[in-house]
Amino acid sequence: MPSQVVLEAKKQQVAQIHENITKACAGVIVDYKGISVADDTALRKELREAGVQYHVVKNTLLKLALDGTGLEGLDSVLEGTTALAISEDDYTASARILSKFADSHKTFALKGGFLDGEVISMEKLDALAKLPTREVLLTQVACVFQAPMASFARVIKALAEKKAEGAPAAPAAEAPAEAAPAAEQAEAPAAE
Repeated sequence: MPSQVVLEAKKQQVAQIHENITKACAGVIVDYKGISVADDTALRKELREAGVQYHVVKNTLLKLALDGTGLEGLDSVLEGTTALAISEDDYTASARILSKFADSHKTFALKGGFLDGEVISMEKLDALAKLPTREVLLTQVACVFQAPMASFARVIKALAEKKAEGAPAAPAAEAPAEAAPAAEQAEAPAAE
């Protein structure tokens, strides 16, 4: 039987995992077996840089932490080696990074995931992994908004250039009109 100190430490660990899960907008559970220390270090670095928390978790502790979160449907994937990757503000980072890593490592596999407090299917998890980063999405949206304005500016510029090419020079056309009244005034006093 474990000592009271060990039980208290495990309770705190479960409470911390529970709190992290409830704060997270997205999370992925993976089977991490069979990866080297160097690969694990590189993966953790990439996840950390993307703002994703990644922890190896005992299945029993994760199962206890999932109670009351609405994610109890993930209990079925809690077998074998388990790690949890969660993000508080980036919906795609954990799925994208872990899916890319799983593609290059045969023994590493995604087991399940959640989004906004709901368990998602593996198909949705794969689709989420294929979405670009937040910065790329924002750039794409900005380009979509900018495209009509840029097209309008090009049309106005083309019209201005076409008008400038086809119209006679304005100062040359006005010069003879100004000279004509002066000539008439000069002739009029001479007639008198």
